[in-house]
Amino acid sequence: MTIHWHGIRQLRTGWADGPAYITQCPVQPGESYVYNFTVSEQRGTLLWHAHILWLRATIHGAIIVLPNHAQPYPFPKPHKEEVLLLDMRYSCCLELNSSFNDYKPDYSKYAGEWWKSDVEAVIDEAMASGNAPNVSDAHTINGHPGPRSDCLGQGGYKLVVMPAKTYLLRIINAALNTELFFKIAAHNLTVVEVDAAYVKPFATDTILLAPGQTTNVLLTTDQPTARYQITASPFKSSPVTIDNTTATATVIYAGTSASAATILADRPPQNATPIAAAFTQSLRGLNSAAYPSRVPLRIDHSLLFTIGLGLADCPGCANSLRLRVVADINNVTFVMPRIALLNAHFFGIGGVFTDDFPARPAAPYDYTGAKQPENLRTMMGTRLYRLAYNSTVQVVLQGTGMLFPENHPIHLHGSNFFAVGKGLGNFNPDKDPKGFNLVDPVERNTIAVPSGGWVAIRFRADNPGVWFLHCHLEVHTSWGLKMAFVVDNGKGPNESLLPPPNDLPKC
Repeated sequence: MTIHWHGIRQLRTGWADGPAYITQCPVQPGESYVYNFTVSEQRGTLLWHAHILWLRATIHGAIIVLPNHAQPYPFPKPHKEEVLLLDMRYSCCLELNSSFNDYKPDYSKYAGEWWKSDVEAVIDEAMASGNAPNVSDAHTINGHPGPRSDCLGQGGYKLVVMPAKTYLLRIINAALNTELFFKIAAHNLTVVEVDAAYVKPFATDTILLAPGQTTNVLLTTDQPTARYQITASPFKSSPVTIDNTTATATVIYAGTSASAATILADRPPQNATPIAAAFTQSLRGLNSAAYPSRVPLRIDHSLLFTIGLGLADCPGCANSLRLRVVADINNVTFVMPRIALLNAHFFGIGGVFTDDFPARPAAPYDYTGAKQPENLRTMMGTRLYRLAYNSTVQVVLQGTGMLFPENHPIHLHGSNFFAVGKGLGNFNPDKDPKGFNLVDPVERNTIAVPSGGWVAIRFRADNPGVWFLHCHLEVHTSWGLKMAFVVDNGKGPNESLLPPPNDLPKC
């Protein structure tokens, strides 16, 4: 087991970041490891989860970092706060106060997927057969799928509210493989934060979260006293099979009759790309005096990463073609090492990785065109991209049509980034940068690359260590859609990676 504190920057404490074989070896059965780190200059809603194979489905929860008392929310203080987790098998909420030295555990609320099967067996079977893995059996809100004909229970999660109040809902998508729309019948939601970064508030009746993303919204209870349905329904951006179930919960105004009917939500179609695009295009950084947008304007590394699927020979696979699906960045399918990359980097252990990850595709082509290359094979390797301390980076994440186009939520460890541009089709380096938002772009740690399109992100490499970049659809990570940056130490006293703790697990 390993645990990743998703969105916590881990300044100089990469040993506590958690991805297996990237920053640490797994904690073995019967042994222990203390994750020791400081949360600095961050506040908001994040999550923690297991980060080895598919165990994220079983172990995950919320991290709530409260703002300092001297710097309250940049919006009216809500009457009450609630965590809504989209997906749960087991979860726990970790709440940090303004001095970051206390916590309050609470068995809490989220959304995502429910699996009747052992998820490790699901992915093991898929890797052995060369085929896509089975999908989950249901989606959940705070551990409940809601009323279903095949699932007897208490009717799902219930949120009881007082009329004429404002509630802060902290919504987290902890699903393995599904992007989810979130709605509350007859209510608008005011979006105020994503991925623990404040945004310019805007109203919407539908929000979209990719796996790993968080969104804070204000819910004002300004409707007649009644019961209102909450839905978490899938967004399908490609022809792959998905779990098409909708999780439901209920907002109940205090004083509502127990026999009152529930007002149903008008959930979006699964392929509601315009609704998804409208939501993401509305996100802008707050960029206030207290929370400025420090977007890098001068770029040291300008990278183009194509992301997509491919095929690899698989003599032992149980299919007639003896092939298996793989995923890649710049046609490189990442091979997991047997020694943690951070350990190899810190101690100078050779033969574990190379630092020659390509800055752009070796053979450019029409990435999103109808005619894709006939050769769907990819290169295998444990290849990293090296960055000098404090260098600035722009990465254009370019989706491809290899096998088929698909939406990819990409997560960067160790740094937040600014999403400065986005578009459909192929990125045009001569025209598209002219439309970049370098004033108030949204700041995130996980960004959804649109199906058949691209996004451009910028960040500053001011955190020494080895930092994972990967698709947060777990099936794509398993197939190799991942790479890592190695950030060298700087020259100042606080610009170097700290030594590993004594109890760091060994491989």
